[in-house]
Amino acid sequence: MLRTPANANQVLFFVLLVLVSTAGAGEIVLPEGEAALHWKPLASIPDEIGLAGPFAGVDGDALIVAGGANFPAGRPWDGHPKVWHDRIFVLEKPEGQWKTAEALLPRPLAYGVSLNTERGILCLGGGDKQRHYADVFLLVNKNGQIKHIELPSMPGPSAFFCGALVGDTVYVAGGLDRPDAKRPQKTFWALDLSKPDEELTWEELEPWPGRPRMLSVAAAQDGMFLLFSGVDLIEGEKQPDGSLGEPRREYLTDAYAYSPKTGWRRLADLPRPAVAAPTPAIPLGRSHVAIIGGDSGQFAFPKEPLNDNHPGFDSDILAYHLITDTWVKMGEFPKQLGPDPVRRPQDGTWSPVTTPTVPWRGGYAIPCGEARPGVRTSRVLWAELIDSPAPFGLLDYLTIAVYLLSLVFIGIYFSRREKTTNDFFLGGQRVPWWAAGLSIFGTQLSAITFMAIPAKAYATDWIYCLGNFLIIFSAPLIIYVYLPFYRRLNVTTAYEYLEKRFNLGVRLLGSAAFVLLQLGRMGVVLLLPAMALSAVTGFDVFLCIVIMGVLATTYTVMGGIEAVIWTDVIQVIVLMGGAVLCLFSITAGIDGGMARVISMGFEEGKFHTFDWTWDMTTTAVWVVVVGKFMETLVPYTADQTVVQRYLTTADEKQAARSIWTNAVLSIPSTIIFFGVGTALWAFYKVNPGLQTPIDETDRILPLFIAHHLPVGIAGLVIAALFSAAMSSLDSSMNSIATALTTDWYGRFRPRMSDHHRLNVARVLTVFLGVLGTGFAIYMALLDSKSMWDQSLKILGLFGGGLAGLFAVGIFTRGANGAGALVGFFASAVILWYLRAAGIVHFFLYAAVGIVGCAVVTWLVSQLCPWARKDIEGLTVYTIESVGEEKNSEV
Repeated sequence: MLRTPANANQVLFFVLLVLVSTAGAGEIVLPEGEAALHWKPLASIPDEIGLAGPFAGVDGDALIVAGGANFPAGRPWDGHPKVWHDRIFVLEKPEGQWKTAEALLPRPLAYGVSLNTERGILCLGGGDKQRHYADVFLLVNKNGQIKHIELPSMPGPSAFFCGALVGDTVYVAGGLDRPDAKRPQKTFWALDLSKPDEELTWEELEPWPGRPRMLSVAAAQDGMFLLFSGVDLIEGEKQPDGSLGEPRREYLTDAYAYSPKTGWRRLADLPRPAVAAPTPAIPLGRSHVAIIGGDSGQFAFPKEPLNDNHPGFDSDILAYHLITDTWVKMGEFPKQLGPDPVRRPQDGTWSPVTTPTVPWRGGYAIPCGEARPGVRTSRVLWAELIDSPAPFGLLDYLTIAVYLLSLVFIGIYFSRREKTTNDFFLGGQRVPWWAAGLSIFGTQLSAITFMAIPAKAYATDWIYCLGNFLIIFSAPLIIYVYLPFYRRLNVTTAYEYLEKRFNLGVRLLGSAAFVLLQLGRMGVVLLLPAMALSAVTGFDVFLCIVIMGVLATTYTVMGGIEAVIWTDVIQVIVLMGGAVLCLFSITAGIDGGMARVISMGFEEGKFHTFDWTWDMTTTAVWVVVVGKFMETLVPYTADQTVVQRYLTTADEKQAARSIWTNAVLSIPSTIIFFGVGTALWAFYKVNPGLQTPIDETDRILPLFIAHHLPVGIAGLVIAALFSAAMSSLDSSMNSIATALTTDWYGRFRPRMSDHHRLNVARVLTVFLGVLGTGFAIYMALLDSKSMWDQSLKILGLFGGGLAGLFAVGIFTRGANGAGALVGFFASAVILWYLRAAGIVHFFLYAAVGIVGCAVVTWLVSQLCPWARKDIEGLTVYTIESVGEEKNSEV
């Protein structure tokens, strides 16, 4: 039953979502997910009995197993005491054989925590028969020689505890402080490894809100430390002689997540206990965690030999999804009996406990462990995640082919009209206002945005949506203040205004900043959608890049800005139609439809929108409003890809209508995209078995499209995603060509004929298409975007400053060219400092850039009065002297 909203946030979004809540409830047939762990055996360690509780990790690209404990006869019921070991074994490659290292551990140890770090294998705690230890040391593999390096000890001794590495910080939880302890510890300690050795110190943190525990499973995912299951010890029953019997184990199913920023929170309980399962749990993608087997407490420790019918520990694999807070079974650990299961049970393959998981070579190794109650194993298994892309039918391929080829035909059609640079750059100013408005909307709606907004709502809430509404409030400012300068001054690029207002140097600086920003963006807007589409459909990523690059370049060269605008129109219609179709399809897969989505969303806080705080480092309401309002001024006042659309209509009045069209569309599109994200969250929460682990959350919508939309429709929406990426590329190509031809080539070679400049623009467009496609391919070959991420961050420092140049030019009389040059670079320095210091939220970066540039420009201009020039008609105070554009009545 739909619940009544209880606060302002809920009332607001109840009203908004009702607008799209006509999607009915129903049933659809949904395919099962294809992701699975693929297992293969590695060579067994050279100890035929096997080991439980070893330390293990990777250093020098070699898998290392050290210490551990076992029973000499291999079977505890033979009466032999447990033995602890200090040996170290090394496996240099998966297909190789184990070697026994000359080095030994500092002492025989088992049942501690071991983790991979950049400095080596971090080994913590553990114990032997007499005591447990607080020691911490690194195992380092230097040229095949194993050495250990002492680090600060933990605050206290512990064994049978768990730990995980979150970023550079190690967290450990629980355990026993001594072998005869009657109750586990409730301790939570942290060590920041990013500090220099002399500053390393352990921090005792507030523990989880549940019961003390040992033999828990830890995990690191999405910047959080996760704690699953474990055992608490309950005081034994009183014996006739007055003593207490052995403590009784109580198996736990509760789970918790710790965030360094927000502390602990309770997670959904496990379907069953997973005591002593291999730890840390395996992170799958960005939000899944897999727990392999574990002890659920249904099998008592044997006091007699096992028979071949003993099932061992639990073998099913439990997958936890952090976003939907759900559990699902994800297959089983492979089991196999040995040739003599009674006399040598350790020879079989079973789901082991009391052993670590080790990331190694793209998968995870699980070395040794306790394979069945009381029985160790020497076997080593290695697992990797196999994800089969969704099958694409012939109709899907045909749909994509027809759709993409139709875009080329648009270019062919408009090529007959591109006779002058005015045609190529401005469409002869014959573009209808509604088409220009849709094109502005489509230019801002890239394939990355189409995937990222639903992904954000799916993973978090609606806190970002408020910023998308602010174009409605900035539109009047753009129309009544900025637009007249672009229309009445008869310019082709926005940066021509900067020369008129300041000087040639400022114009060239603004144009160069725009070109560099777009060049840095072109490769990314091709690569990221190509990677997402490749991951969920199986398309080759390089083929995706080449197809998008070649087709976009072809129709842009042939049809100029008109081809770009009309392909944008088609792409917007298909993308928005696809988004609505996705919303209907998603809610049809949920019993109760949209009503249940809304109800679930309110209960879980998914419609949270306002943070009432003055903290400028968070998404406070004022930060979102101020930051996003100023952010809209960057593309809508200083970005040639948007400003150029203003100049393609017949007059200023038509241009104003195009801006309003884009602004009005932003409201329903925001509701739809955020609604799709929330609906996806609800869909996968009620259908957790259909959620496939994914590397990037941004792929969640393409994943749903490929797996769950009908054949043909899926192909159309995927084609629209292709074309959305092409839309971003074609806009960049045409606008960069316009800026280079007008601001640079035409400015310094004014005597060249218009036909010659048209040919230059076309050659530049081809060059830019090849360059953008090449950038994307190069980044894909690198298999790392870090270098480009950093370059884009550097270029991003100048976006606010560029908008600041226009703002200070239009709104002040005293600014001059010398001050503008200094202000532009000063704003970048200010923003770099604030970003490095983490003083403000990134929503405020544009505001800082604009205000910083404007203030510094004005101040420096007062110190350089000789650089002033005639600015009649170039500020908001004198624009009327230029007169209104012909037939314009804005």
